[in-house]
Amino acid sequence: MNFAVFGAGGWGTALARLLARKGYAVRLWARRAPFAEELDELRENRQYLPGVSLPRDHLMITADLQYAVKDAEVVLLAVPSFAVREIARKLRAHAHPQAWINLAKGLERDSLLTMSAVLEQELGPQKIFTLSGPSHAEEVGRDFPTSVVLAGTDLALGEKIQRALMSERFRVYLSDDLVGVEYGGAVKNVIALAAGILDGLGYGDNAKAALIARGLAEMVRLGVKLGARRETFFGLSGVGDLVATCTSEHSRNRRVGYRLGRGESLQKILESMTMVAEGVYATASVRKLARQHGVEVPITEAVYAVLYEGASPLDQLHALMTREPKREIL
Repeated sequence: MNFAVFGAGGWGTALARLLARKGYAVRLWARRAPFAEELDELRENRQYLPGVSLPRDHLMITADLQYAVKDAEVVLLAVPSFAVREIARKLRAHAHPQAWINLAKGLERDSLLTMSAVLEQELGPQKIFTLSGPSHAEEVGRDFPTSVVLAGTDLALGEKIQRALMSERFRVYLSDDLVGVEYGGAVKNVIALAAGILDGLGYGDNAKAALIARGLAEMVRLGVKLGARRETFFGLSGVGDLVATCTSEHSRNRRVGYRLGRGESLQKILESMTMVAEGVYATASVRKLARQHGVEVPITEAVYAVLYEGASPLDQLHALMTREPKREIL
C-alpha cells in the first residue's frame, strides 16, 4: 500500500515516519520547497519534531504536489482545518486513492462543516476517514505507546488501513461514527483553552477535573444533537483526547489558554506561534453551532468571551461558578 502524507508539521511527519518504518512507500509533501529540501537532507524535522530521525528508506520528501500524490492508494491530509478545502481542491484532479484520511481536528469557520463534509464537497463520492484521539506528535514520533481511532463508513476498507497503521506502539481502533469522532476532536480543543486559562490563573486539580467533566457534558450534548452517537464521546476521540489536551505540556491549545490566563493578549500569543491552535477558531464555530441548535455550552461561551470580546478570564470563571444551581446531567 502506497501512502501520501500532505503536511510536514509534527503530526504529518510522525505518521509518515511510522508508515515508512513499517516498509510502506510514503511520500511526505511540504508546502515550501526549501523546507522539503531541508527535511530530505537532514532527515529530521527540526522545526516541528526535533530530535526524531526520519528513515531514508521508503520515505520520499517533496514539495511537488502532483509527484507526492502519484500512485498513492491512501492520502493523509495533515494540514490545519482552514487549509483542508484548498488542498483537496488542488488534489482532486491528480489523486485517485482508495481512501482519504483527514487528520485535522476542527470545523470549517464559515460553513461550520466537519472536515469529512468539506472533503465530500470538494472530492465528490469518496471513501473518507478521520483519524483522531490522544496522539501528540512529539510522543508518536518517539514511539511512545499511543491509541487512536479511525472513523469512516466503509469498515472493510477501514480494517485494511487500520492494520497498515498499527504497530507495537501505535494501536488503532475502528469506528463508523465519523461525525462523532470529528465533533469530539473539535470541541475538546475549546475545553483545552479553558483548561489552560485555569492553569494560567493558578488554580489546581479540583478546578481542572471539574472542567474536564463538564466540558465532556458540553461535547456530548452538542454532538448528540448533531447526529453523533453518545457512546463515541466516552472513547478515544472524546474523553481520551479531552484529558490529553487539557493536561499535556504538548498541547498548543492549553498553552494558548495558559498565556491568556496570565494576562497576555490573543493577538500577541498568535503572533508568537509557528503552529496552529485549532481551538481558537473552533471556539467561534462550536458556539455558533450550539446557538443554532439550542444547545447550552457555558464553557464554550466563556472561552468565546475571553477570545473575541476581551472579557476577563477571572470574571468568566466567576460567572461559571455562580450560575443557577442545577442537577448533574450528562
